[in-house]
Amino acid sequence: MSLLALTAAASEVAETATDTALVEGAILLGVATLFVLIFRRLGLGAVLGYLIAGAVVGPHGLGLVGGGESKLAFAELGIAFLLFLVGLELSPRRLWDMRRAIFGLGLVQVVVTGLVLTALIHLILGFSPAASLALGLPLALSSTAQVLPGLKSSGRINSPFGEKAFSILLFQDLAIVPMITIVAVLSRAPADPSAPSGWQMAFFTLWAIIVLVLAGRFVVNPLLRVIGRYGERELFVVVGLLTVLASAALMHSLHVSTALGAFVAGVMLADSPYRHEIESDIEPFRLILLGLFFLAVGMVLDVGAVIERPMLVLALAAGLVAVKFSVLTAIIRLFGKPWKAALGLGLLLSQGGEFGFLLFAQAADAMLIQPEAASLFSAVVTLSMISTPFLMLFARNLEFAPETDEPVLDDPADAPRGSAIVVGYGRFGQIVAQMLHGVACSVTLIDKKPSQIELSSRFDTKVYFGDGLRVDLLRRAGAEEARLIIFCMDDASVDAAAMKPIVEAYPHAKILMRVFDRRQLLAIDGAGVDGVIREVFESSIAMGLSALRHLDVDPSEMDDVEATLRHLDETRLQAQLDEGDISAGMDHRFKPGGGREADSVLEKFRRKRLEAKIAREENEAMGLTGEG
Repeated sequence: MSLLALTAAASEVAETATDTALVEGAILLGVATLFVLIFRRLGLGAVLGYLIAGAVVGPHGLGLVGGGESKLAFAELGIAFLLFLVGLELSPRRLWDMRRAIFGLGLVQVVVTGLVLTALIHLILGFSPAASLALGLPLALSSTAQVLPGLKSSGRINSPFGEKAFSILLFQDLAIVPMITIVAVLSRAPADPSAPSGWQMAFFTLWAIIVLVLAGRFVVNPLLRVIGRYGERELFVVVGLLTVLASAALMHSLHVSTALGAFVAGVMLADSPYRHEIESDIEPFRLILLGLFFLAVGMVLDVGAVIERPMLVLALAAGLVAVKFSVLTAIIRLFGKPWKAALGLGLLLSQGGEFGFLLFAQAADAMLIQPEAASLFSAVVTLSMISTPFLMLFARNLEFAPETDEPVLDDPADAPRGSAIVVGYGRFGQIVAQMLHGVACSVTLIDKKPSQIELSSRFDTKVYFGDGLRVDLLRRAGAEEARLIIFCMDDASVDAAAMKPIVEAYPHAKILMRVFDRRQLLAIDGAGVDGVIREVFESSIAMGLSALRHLDVDPSEMDDVEATLRHLDETRLQAQLDEGDISAGMDHRFKPGGGREADSVLEKFRRKRLEAKIAREENEAMGLTGEG
């Protein structure tokens, strides 16, 4: 066959593959849209709609779309994007504060649940100890892709309840490496000389995490600063996608969790001033890929295995949920949490996890279980995931029950619509809110510190939980109807990149902001904020006036000094804004021994005061003469 003929044949194959992909994509999206709308209407959530849609059109259903396994491998990027966005909300310091929950509660949950399930599989189903372990450990994992989106979209990922759930899920992702190692050690298949050993995988994983940490600090963050100077928004999208894909690819090359790599990359950018920009740009990709993931999970559901032994599959799925719920509830209760919180977490995490599909396949390749068993338990995991939306409805009722020792954290979506939104209800925000209440202005209060919300509730003040720097959360709080959005948080890292999306999203509202100092004021320059107050400027002037009063300085002289100080500060600040340099305008301030510029301004204010005094005295004298 000639080269021309080969080229033509290859082109025809590629065109056919493209046509197939387009047709399958249209079918998947069309059926998914229909089922998601139906299940949303029924109040059962989008996840269940995606799963059922995938099962209907997949190779085991109507057969309209094939290649479920290949689509599942691609769609796992949705989990990577999800973990990346979660990592953006967890700074390294906060993650360190959660270490006990991660390596305490998370470790105990995986080990105890895995061993209980292993024993039950061995005793009831008659599998060998090695096969039971290869099945029981993966079944101990929960669905990160189902639980985290619900917690994140409701703004509860940072609540005490959400942190416990996230700590368990994060350790489960870390546990994939030792689980793969255990399967490799128990393997009955001929050893693959090219495959890394378990110890090598653990070492490579640690090395990869270190590489990601260094890359985030010394490559990605400096790159984002350069992009920020040019204001090219599309480059934020490119860098965000590059960060997720590169970190996932690095972990995939080491045969470990791609989601773990994406999560580490997100944590390394959590302190970046551009994290909100990246988050808003990456979110649409996460939503699309995560929906595709659940479609693919539904497609790989072996409907034939369910139909062949429906009662067994249903019984195993129900048994899995019941056992995990019981064990999780008992463990969390032993860790000192109240009953309702323990029951809520037990329900939330009682399903099987998506990484079970990977581990079952590896167990089959290692000849520990038959392919039929891998298919059977994959169907069990899928059915347990289908039950999750129903279980989450019950978990939500228990999540913030009054009997728990956790503060009541309500979503801003439940707040009455107000004329003003105050973000941050600390000492600063409390005074601002009181003044608004003083003129009968309706105010929605938002804070992301559970301890502050709990303290406020003791004084009969309703504060809603969430990160007020998120555009979507402000929308849920009614920002589209508010006249004022006031940021009173004590957060010196907030800059123009964080504020600009909010200003653009709500142009009708006046945006006011408390800043830490003039450095932060310079950092938000260009965001379009309507008003800025430095948090200690007015109080420090008040203290300075009090000091002058105790020095018996003449009140008129005090007025001159205050007016001069304000003028000098305003002039200096304008110079700093114009030049973009904190050291600009250094002459516009009072200095020891006096300063030429400050003395000149002070003399002008003294002269104005004297002229006003002379004019006032002349007017009074003329008035007295006229009367005489």
